[in-house]
Amino acid sequence: MTLAVLCGSTGNDLEPAAAGRLADELTVALTAAGASAVLTADGADIAAQLRDIARIAAGAQEPLLLCADDLVAHRSLLWTLATEPAGRSTALVATTDSGTGGDLREERGRLVPAADGPTRFLGALCIAPDDLRLVAAAAEEAILAGENSGGTDLITRTPRTAGNALDALLPTLLASGLVPIATRVRLLHAERVHTDAQLTAARAAVAAVDEDKALLRLAVKEKDDFFTTYAVSSWSPLVTKLCARAGLTPSGVTALSVLFAVAAALAFWQASRPAMVAGAVLLYLGFVLDCVDGQLARYTRRFGAFGGWLDTMADRAKEYAVYAGLAAGAERVGLPYAWPLAITAIVLQTVRHMTDTWYGALHDEAAARQAVGTAGNTDAGGGMGARLSRASNKVQADTGSVAYWLKRIVVFPIGERWALIAVLAALTNGRVALAAVVVWGLLAAAYTLGLRSLRSVSMRVGVLNTVDTSRHRDDGRLVRGTVSAADLSWPLLWAAVAALAPLLLIGAVAAGWVPRGTRWVAGTLELVRAGDASLPLVVTGLLVLSAGLAARTAHDGPLDWLVPAGLRAAEYLTAVAVAMICSVPPPVLFALLFVLALHHYDLTARMEKAAPAANAKRALLGWDGRVLLLVLFALAGAATASHILLAVGVGLGFLTGAIRDWRAGGRR
Repeated sequence: MTLAVLCGSTGNDLEPAAAGRLADELTVALTAAGASAVLTADGADIAAQLRDIARIAAGAQEPLLLCADDLVAHRSLLWTLATEPAGRSTALVATTDSGTGGDLREERGRLVPAADGPTRFLGALCIAPDDLRLVAAAAEEAILAGENSGGTDLITRTPRTAGNALDALLPTLLASGLVPIATRVRLLHAERVHTDAQLTAARAAVAAVDEDKALLRLAVKEKDDFFTTYAVSSWSPLVTKLCARAGLTPSGVTALSVLFAVAAALAFWQASRPAMVAGAVLLYLGFVLDCVDGQLARYTRRFGAFGGWLDTMADRAKEYAVYAGLAAGAERVGLPYAWPLAITAIVLQTVRHMTDTWYGALHDEAAARQAVGTAGNTDAGGGMGARLSRASNKVQADTGSVAYWLKRIVVFPIGERWALIAVLAALTNGRVALAAVVVWGLLAAAYTLGLRSLRSVSMRVGVLNTVDTSRHRDDGRLVRGTVSAADLSWPLLWAAVAALAPLLLIGAVAAGWVPRGTRWVAGTLELVRAGDASLPLVVTGLLVLSAGLAARTAHDGPLDWLVPAGLRAAEYLTAVAVAMICSVPPPVLFALLFVLALHHYDLTARMEKAAPAANAKRALLGWDGRVLLLVLFALAGAATASHILLAVGVGLGFLTGAIRDWRAGGRR
C-alpha cells in the first residue's frame, strides 16, 4: 500500500469551488492508485507545507506519494507512480517542447538536475521507503533556501505568484542524493493549472485521450531494439489485450513463451528442413510472447519482484536451450563442431550479460553521485570517455535515425539474436546459426567493452563496493576463509589473470601443444586422467584461484565492474579446459555451463529486480570450490563425474531457491 499526501498550492487564481473539486478528484485518483490514506499538507505557506511533509515522511513505513493539488492528469499516471516495478522513487515529468526551459534531464531513465534541461517536473512524486530518510533534511534545506531567496521561486528564481511545496522539495531532494525514475506523460496528458481557463482546457485535453488505448500502447517499451520495434511491437499490443481479457498473468505468459522456445529447440534437434522452419516460426512466436509478458505487466500494473526475476531467468534459459537444440540437431545430421560453437556461445553471452548488468549498475551509481555530468555533459573536455558519452547521447537523442538504429543493432541484443537464429536455422543449419551468433557476439563484445571501459573511466566511480561484493563475486569458503587473507590490491588484474589462464590452456590443447588425457581402466570403467596435461592443468587452476587474493580489497576502481564477468569467464573456461583434456562429452559440459549460468543470472537478476537474496547463508562452494573440484577430479580421472555432480548440485540449489521464493508468494 501507499500513503498519499495532497500538497496545497499557494497564490493561484482558481476559484475556491473549482480548486476544491479538483482536490476531491485528485483524492479519488490517489485512492484508485492504491493509497491507503490521503493526507493533506495545506499550510498557509510553503514552509508550513514542507514541515507537514517532513512530519508525515518521518512516520511513514510505506511509499509516500506526494501530489500537488493543482495537477490535472489521467488517473493512470498516478497509478503508474505508485506501482513502479522495482519499488524505486519516481517523479512525473514531461519533455519541454523546445528542449530547454526545464531543470532536469534523464540519464538511463533516472532524473538528475540540469540547468535549462529538457525535462520539467509536473508536481507528483512517489518516494520509496528507502528514500524517506532524505525528506526531513531536504525539507529543512528547502525552507532555508526559500528564506534566503527573498520570495522568489526556488527553481527559476523569478518572483513567485503561485507555488507548491513539491516544487521547492524536489531540487533539495535531488541535491541530497535522490535519483528518481522518470515517469513521463508520453501519450497521456498532465499539466499544472493556475486559472479557471487553464483548468477547463486541461480537463478537455484529458478527456480527448482514449486512456485505455494509450495505456496499451504505453505498455510497449519506448526505446526498444530494431527487430523488436518493427517485427514485434507493431502488433504485440493486440496479443497483450487478448491476454488481459483472458485473465492471463504476466508469469503465465512467460511460461507460454518457455513452452514455445522448448518446442523450437526440439524442432531444431530434429534437424529436417520442415522441422528447422517450424522451429524458426516457434522461436519467433516465443519471442513475441516474451515481449508480451512485460507489456501485460505494464498494462495491468501487475508487478512483483519474483515475476521480474522469472522473466529474466526464463529469457536466458530459453536462449541457451535453443543453443543446445541447434547443436544436437547439427550433430544428428553429422555436422562437426556444432557443440563447441554452442559452448562458445553460452560462455560468451553469459560473460557479456555480466558486463551489461554491472555497467548499468555503474551508470546508475554515477547518476546517484551526479558523476554522469563528467561523462555526459555538453561542456568541452573531459577526456576520451566523456567525448564518447556526449557522442553516444547525441545519437540516442536522434531517435529513428540510421545512426541510432546502427548503434542499437551492433550490440547484438536479444531480438536481433533470436531473429538471426530463426532466419539462419530455417535457411541453413544449426551449425551456421551458432557460428553467426558467436561471430557477431564477439564483435559486439569487443565494441561494447572498449567503449564502456573508456566511458567508465571518465565517470570515476565504483559500483561493486556499494553491494555485498563477496556474494556477487560468488566467493566460496576457500576464498573467504583462506585465499583472500593475502588482501592484495588490483582485483580486476587478478580476475583478468584468472580468465586468461584457462583460455591459454584451451588454445594450447587445441593446437596440440598440451596433450589430451590418457585413458585407463578402473574395474569395468574406462576413465580419462589428465596425464601429461596434469602440470599445465594444476598451474592453470592455481592461477584461476589467484583471483581470490584480492577478494577483500575494496572493489572501487572505475573498471572493477568487470570483475564478476572475469570470474565467470575464469570458471567457465576452466570447465571447458578440463572437458577438452579429459574428453568430457560436450552435452555434459554444456549442461554444467547451463546451470552455472542460471546460478549467476540468479545473483544479478535478484539485484536488478529488487528481489530478496536467495539465501542469507553463505554457500560452501563458490566459483573457487567448483574450480578446485574440477581440477582434482580431472587429476583423478573422474572429470565427467565432476561435471555431472556439479551440474546436479548447482541445479538443485538454484531450483530449491526459486521454488522457495515462489511458495513465499512472490508471484505476479
